[in-house]
Amino acid sequence: MKLIQLHPLDNVAVALEDIAKGETIPVGEQQVTAAEEVKRGHKIALTAILSETQVMKYGCAIGYAKEDITPGQWVHTHNVRTGLSENGEFCYHHQTYELPQVAPRTFQGFRRADGRAAIRNELWIIPTVGCVNSIAQRLVRENQHLVTGSIEGLYTFPHPFGCSQMGADHAQTRKLLAALARHPNAGGVLVLGLGCENLTMDQFKEELGEYDSNRVKFLVCQEVSDEIEAAGALLKELADYAGQFQRQEIPAGELVVGMKCGGSDGLSGITANPTVGRFSDRLIALGGSTVLTEVPEMFGAESILFSRCENEEVFNKAVKMIDDFKAYFTAHGQVVYENPSPGNKAGGITTLEDKSCGCVQKGGSAQVVDVLNYGEAVTKKGLNVLSGPGNDLVSATVLTASGAHMVLFTTGRGTPFGAPAPTVKISTNTALYEKKSSWIDFNAGTVASGESLDSAGDRLLDYVLEVASGKQTKTEQQGFREISIFKDGVML
Repeated sequence: MKLIQLHPLDNVAVALEDIAKGETIPVGEQQVTAAEEVKRGHKIALTAILSETQVMKYGCAIGYAKEDITPGQWVHTHNVRTGLSENGEFCYHHQTYELPQVAPRTFQGFRRADGRAAIRNELWIIPTVGCVNSIAQRLVRENQHLVTGSIEGLYTFPHPFGCSQMGADHAQTRKLLAALARHPNAGGVLVLGLGCENLTMDQFKEELGEYDSNRVKFLVCQEVSDEIEAAGALLKELADYAGQFQRQEIPAGELVVGMKCGGSDGLSGITANPTVGRFSDRLIALGGSTVLTEVPEMFGAESILFSRCENEEVFNKAVKMIDDFKAYFTAHGQVVYENPSPGNKAGGITTLEDKSCGCVQKGGSAQVVDVLNYGEAVTKKGLNVLSGPGNDLVSATVLTASGAHMVLFTTGRGTPFGAPAPTVKISTNTALYEKKSSWIDFNAGTVASGESLDSAGDRLLDYVLEVASGKQTKTEQQGFREISIFKDGVML
């Protein structure tokens, strides 16, 4: 199959392989002859589409024709425009779908003293301010001898913030860093400060709340004569504590998994994203939790998610999240539809509606049980929606901060970065999987070759449980771990 029509209402089909000009391709019970070359992931008109009428994909409008489009024409940015604006009204029309039946599953993880499950047993150094980044990085280099026994790594997450910030912007940094310090994958955490920054250690402790003094230690570098020696001693204490934890069997329903996409292409919403959606439904059926973010990449596809909010309270929180993000755009003089990226367009994504309809496929068919603010932790079992931008590093960081044990990251173009939590890269096409074997963990491109989405979802569940049990992702193997904090304020 070289072309796929995703929904009976669609007036375009998507090329699963490159199509030559003049080539005649069957699509369901009809045939279409390509009037020009159509690259993999791009769209071809199945019927005549008159100027200013809707272009339909996924059974949804993804934009309007700028001009008359004839059957067989390439349909993309040159002849389609977005239909989005800053305004929008939403009505709650509740829909439910049956989740799959899944036999009980387990993984080999760590049980923390507070009862939480973890999939890694690592030592983390959290800088409260960018001024101590270099010290934190030196500590990581010079204390690798602590990575022994059940301790699986020592990492730090440099960032440029923690000082010269004001108001909500400052509070956002504090909230995000404290959330990372609570993450169960860290068996021991050293919070490293300078001493004169805006984000004082007292502020950090207040944000952190109740903590286990065996698991979390604090050091203010200006208060000691030799910060390397002092920090080394604290790391040794943390290693002695964390080294007591050993892997044990834990029900899969205790997993929290973040979901996002980046470097998307025209196959993202056909192969990788719906595969993640099938996985999400299966994990939730087992009693687990998944987290979907990237709010700007929900614009134009909100109704797909909103209809599955489990009650009106959740629906109202979801609408507020969308409205607040649109207000953030307009407050900065930006339009809400300035998306997709150049790479997305090259891969076949035409408008933000096109991108969003593919993006939300990661949410599967489960009910939305909660809507979380930036930096807020998952507390409910099921599908959670988290406020955050589409930017890869920022959204993967806040997914980790929400408590996600790992992040599933679908991509059609490829990217090497890793979040603090294990980051599973899922390719939308087999060519990428074969070309970037050092980046990609899981190939969903097989769906374009005939594998069913249910089969791919089952495979992904198996793979996630392997990673939860200790299998390293490609980013972990290469030591790629980064954070990026959402900034929206004055820099002093």
